[in-house]
Amino acid sequence: MSWAPTVSLSWMWGLGFFYSMHIVWIQGWTGFWVFALANACGLGLFGVVLGSRRRDPETLFGRIGPRFVSLFLLCQVGAVAITLFSLGTYFWPLLFPGADASTRLALTALVVALACIIGHANTLRRLSFLHIGYLFIAAAAIAIAWATMPATPVSAVAVDTPATLSVWTFLLPTLVGFALGPWGDLQQWQRAIEIRRSGSSAVVAYVGGALIFLGLLVANAVLSRSAGLHILVGTDGAIGAQSSVAARFAAEGVGVGLIALAVWAAIAAISTIDSFYCAARWYLSSLLAKSMHPALAFVPLAAATSPLWLLGVAIVAAVTMSDLGLSQTAYIMPYATLLVGATACLLAECILRPVRFDSVACYLFGVAAGLVFFIGYREGIPFLVPLSTAIALVGAVMPIRSMLGERSELLPARAAEMAAKAIDRGDTGGETSADGLAHAVSPGAMATANSNTTPAYGFDGQWFVMQVTPTYDDTNSVGNVYFANYVRWVGKARELFFNACMPNFDLGTTRYLVLTKSFEHDFRREIAEFEPVTIRVRIARHNRKFVTLGHEILSDRHGLLGRGEQALMFVDRESFKPLDIPGDIIRGFLPFWPSNRPESTVPSVQDGSRMAG
Repeated sequence: MSWAPTVSLSWMWGLGFFYSMHIVWIQGWTGFWVFALANACGLGLFGVVLGSRRRDPETLFGRIGPRFVSLFLLCQVGAVAITLFSLGTYFWPLLFPGADASTRLALTALVVALACIIGHANTLRRLSFLHIGYLFIAAAAIAIAWATMPATPVSAVAVDTPATLSVWTFLLPTLVGFALGPWGDLQQWQRAIEIRRSGSSAVVAYVGGALIFLGLLVANAVLSRSAGLHILVGTDGAIGAQSSVAARFAAEGVGVGLIALAVWAAIAAISTIDSFYCAARWYLSSLLAKSMHPALAFVPLAAATSPLWLLGVAIVAAVTMSDLGLSQTAYIMPYATLLVGATACLLAECILRPVRFDSVACYLFGVAAGLVFFIGYREGIPFLVPLSTAIALVGAVMPIRSMLGERSELLPARAAEMAAKAIDRGDTGGETSADGLAHAVSPGAMATANSNTTPAYGFDGQWFVMQVTPTYDDTNSVGNVYFANYVRWVGKARELFFNACMPNFDLGTTRYLVLTKSFEHDFRREIAEFEPVTIRVRIARHNRKFVTLGHEILSDRHGLLGRGEQALMFVDRESFKPLDIPGDIIRGFLPFWPSNRPESTVPSVQDGSRMAG
């Protein structure tokens, strides 16, 4: 239960805090309970599913984390942006009506700075203990605000709610958007993993957190109803009651109640942003530490994994939202449309097995759904609002069919993937047909980029190809080409590849040296003199420090003669200290960086012989 407070507070953010005050007026208690229970049940079920003994959240996230990058980052940006937008729109202008706009902006910046300091200085475990203290302070602030609430008229206030904002219009978007919400939230994934690591129960933590969260929503709704109605109208024409409590306290001037409300709002915002900072740093560090993207050679790892650039995106989004002047209701739209398909795919993969996740299709359906939502919302066409969420769910058709057990469409793609991996490992000496199955072929002549018998070299797709014709000078005492010549030819092809990529490289002025860290070669066949040989070299893989080149030696007559790889490292010319891959190396190698593009040459053919010349 020590994890329950941080679970609840990290899920509060600006939407839960202010929307609970709004919806209890606009949709009544019925609408509030739909919103609150969808949120609380979604949060609790997230912990119940990941708390199962059959699932390891860390292993599961290791598989889905790199695949659903866009979903996780969009959800984090959205949570922070809506929190900042809500503070700037529904809180500071009412608490400090006479303050300059720059002062209100400085207040929001102060909250962000404090939250980032806390998130930067603490691990998640320490943050969870801080949030226990936050919760006690928040409970005290809510109690003080309730006790000091100014007297309000006893007569009931009737709100003429338009059909586009009714509880029935928003029923499907609310249930889908908020119930699925925790699955796309990095903060909740980080907590579930850390809870499992600590030996605690994610089920207890999340069910407890969901109950605390539900209690906080109810407290805000009760404060709002006690304060009386205060309506703001956005440029979209939608009415909003998010500022009801702040307006009531502000009307009485600065007092204990106003200060208590400000403390509670600050806690809700800070616990959101410090959790965002901690989770984003954790995710980006794990994601980029293993990344082979060439751009990382230009950016220090500490800068690339810092949450501050993601925070900057959220701030720009919040400013844009404020400039547009739309109501908070309009910004719920992405959670009920744009993100629904991707989140449903993620959920399907977590519950059952890996599914085909077409991110482009999911987001295209989401964009179409978002436009339908916005048209219905702006033009007063109620049925378009729930229809938009149904359209978004179409983007998750494949995982939904997987959950129903229809696996047949996945088998050909899976077979093709396995066959491709087998060929890449050298497990089979065959080619892959259109149906994705490997068919054995006998060793034969290889098609090469340069088929003439004169020395030639150049690029053929991602491969650098060089052709040589061995002579008596290259053979040993028994007439075979001497084994060391294969290594020499690979070295020559490597140097020509390097020269083609970096023709202006000057050994006299370079700041770094390129060294061979390791070299290995697997001999397959022998050849004799005057048998044309093709040497192929390409970039096989890389990280921040090393570039590994793969090579193959081929014969028109005998096929694959051998293959192997070598690792290159880069050191400072003066100190010989290892360096990250230099920028000009990346610029030169970038057109031939590893990718998933199909090779333009025929895959090498394996055979069973293994013999050194």
